[in-house]
Formats: sequence, C-alpha cells, structure tokens
Amino acid sequence: MPPAALHYVRFQSTTRHPHGHFPGVFALVNTLAKEGRLTPGQERFRRTNNDWYDANYPNPSDTDPTVYDRTLNPGAVAWFKSTSHDLIARVDGYLAILAAHHIPCHRLHSATPRAASFTRTPTKSSSPPTPPDRPPPPGPRRRQRPPRPRIRSNSPPNQAS
Repeated sequence: MPPAALHYVRFQSTTRHPHGHFPGVFALVNTLAKEGRLTPGQERFRRTNNDWYDANYPNPSDTDPTVYDRTLNPGAVAWFKSTSHDLIARVDGYLAILAAHHIPCHRLHSATPRAASFTRTPTKSSSPPTPPDRPPPPGPRRRQRPPRPRIRSNSPPNQAS
C-alpha cells in the first residue's frame, strides 16, 4: 500500500507510445481487441468491464473533448483516485489479459500527477508540464513541475479469463 500522502494511481505500459506517452491498461487491452488478438473470454471480460466503466463513471473526454487533445494537452493521461476501490479492483482483469499477451505494465502512485486538467470524477486526467520552448495552452493555469510519480512494478496474475 502506498504512503497516505499519495492520492492517485495509474496503470500503464512500460513502453513509450510513438506519440510520446505511456498507454494505460484500457488503451492497451482495447488495442489488442482491435487487432483481433483477444480470446473469446478476454473479449467478454473487456466488453463487460468497459461497459461497466462507461455506465458508472464519465469518461473525462465526454466532459471536456480537448482533455486528450495532443496539441492542447500533449501527454495527457488518466489517473484513478486511490480511494476509488471499485474502479481499481476491476483493473486486475485487464492486467491479467496483458500478462497473457506478455505486455508488461507499471503501477504508479502520485500525490500530484503532473498538471491537473480534470478532477471532478473518480478518475483524473493530467498533462505533463509544458516544455520550456512551448507556451502553455489556453485554459487552467498549469502548476510548476510537481514531484515525479513513484513507479511500482506490478506482478500481474498468470492467467487471463
């Protein structure tokens, strides 16, 4: 369990995407589905749980369509609040699918996951600090460089459903 001061959790790839970010577990599993690489049981799990997330918690991009815009918010990613146990508990099945496909992931913990751009739901989207050679995009004022997230290696389960 992370120290009490850490308030957000993220599960992401250990490999950087060509766009520069580290894809989260949902993007990774959804990509496997688009490529037709999931077993029927894995696809059932993915569809059932994606539907559950969609029905129970708003997608940050539905509230703010620019939240993941690569120009306005380069590197924006979603974080779970550490108190969102019902959201985090379902991630284990996604991690099991990724382990079955030999796709490693990290579990990150952070009190301030970079510059917050969305905070009203149990998940939080954030963008990395603006590089010094680029002015910040219009919108909420960005914070100074926060502490780096702590990375913990996850030991995903051996089997997926």
